[in-house]
Amino acid sequence: MQTRRSFIKACVLSASIAAIGLPSMASAADTIKVGVLHSLSGTMAISETALKNTALMAIEEINAKGGVMGKKLEPVVVDPASDWPLFAEKARQLISQDKVAVVFGCWTSVSRKSVNPVFKELNGLLFYPVQYEGEELEKNVFYTGAAPNQQAIPAVEYLMSEEGGGAKRWVLLGTDYVYPRTTNKILRAFLHKKGVKDEDIYEEYTPFGHSDYQTIIANIKKFAAAGKKTAVVSTINGDSNVPFYKELGNAGLKATDVPVVAFSVGEEELRGVDTKPLVGHLAAWNYFESLKNPVNAEFIAKYKAWAKANKVPNADTVVTNDPMEATYVGIYMWKQAVEKAKSTDTDKVIAALSGQTFKAPSGFTLTMDKTNHHLHKPVFIGEVRADGQFDVVWKTKEPIRAQPWSPFIPGNEKKQGL
Repeated sequence: MQTRRSFIKACVLSASIAAIGLPSMASAADTIKVGVLHSLSGTMAISETALKNTALMAIEEINAKGGVMGKKLEPVVVDPASDWPLFAEKARQLISQDKVAVVFGCWTSVSRKSVNPVFKELNGLLFYPVQYEGEELEKNVFYTGAAPNQQAIPAVEYLMSEEGGGAKRWVLLGTDYVYPRTTNKILRAFLHKKGVKDEDIYEEYTPFGHSDYQTIIANIKKFAAAGKKTAVVSTINGDSNVPFYKELGNAGLKATDVPVVAFSVGEEELRGVDTKPLVGHLAAWNYFESLKNPVNAEFIAKYKAWAKANKVPNADTVVTNDPMEATYVGIYMWKQAVEKAKSTDTDKVIAALSGQTFKAPSGFTLTMDKTNHHLHKPVFIGEVRADGQFDVVWKTKEPIRAQPWSPFIPGNEKKQGL
């Protein structure tokens, strides 16, 4: 009798739940939660908001085609607000509370360094979509942006070449955190190997959100007046790029006099700047919106349509850029790995990611390295155009395998994979 009563109560409860529309266990199991961890406020919002948009576009696209293993992806978006400790808190929330299967996020290396211990402790999975300084290899992270040998080193080699102007003196200018400092440590070691002396290298850093570049631009002009051809390598990040480039234009520092090559400035950052005085300055990336190929044309059209449909601010002028492409590629590679593993289990997906390929908007088929969690990527150097786009002036013939451990740092010679 007791058993029968319990059965009747259970049936009534189930019917009540169905009647009021509460989610059942079955419907909850029909989705896969994925985390999106990008700054939507603060100094880095200028760069990271577009990556959140790209992630949501890719998720919508995947869902429209049937999802992953027959399940729809459910994005969980959080805003760590350019606050590096908050990145770790939000990462822990995504993995422990929201139970996401994967996280796509971070821009600055300090935010990535902040979350790395969380992903390691909880065995989560992070796709990091931005160029970085290397000197790191984490089991729980896949790096879809460039390592130094896929961006910084080729850019400096180009500027040293006759084709790139034959620079002899170097300004290493960056935001004061781990990515610029470590990248410039690698570049200084590389320049030394090329015979450049310390007196021909001027290095300076500014804090996040810095806005007054008058004195620094004046110092660069003075440094360049020594008679040797001078180039500036900029690892300025976030919204500081707007006043830096405005001051560059105000000071009349033309690319023909002192070219600036940027590693963190692309189409998105230049939307807020009058680019006419900046024509000819450079950026080194693994993708530009201006690349002509069918895959890129489709990617651009899809993003512009998504931006309008989702009422993105200034949707009529949205652009695509390198970290957006890296985000898009990472999401699809994760999808492919889940389907290969037939599971969202972190360890199984990590194993299945080895050797994954994807035809990217860059026009190249990108491969996830079998041992070092980095993509093989092409390298492009572009000159700023008056419309804020880039003309490619140099490129590699094929994708380059990443070297996360720079050979210019002593002790790295034998470091390769995990």
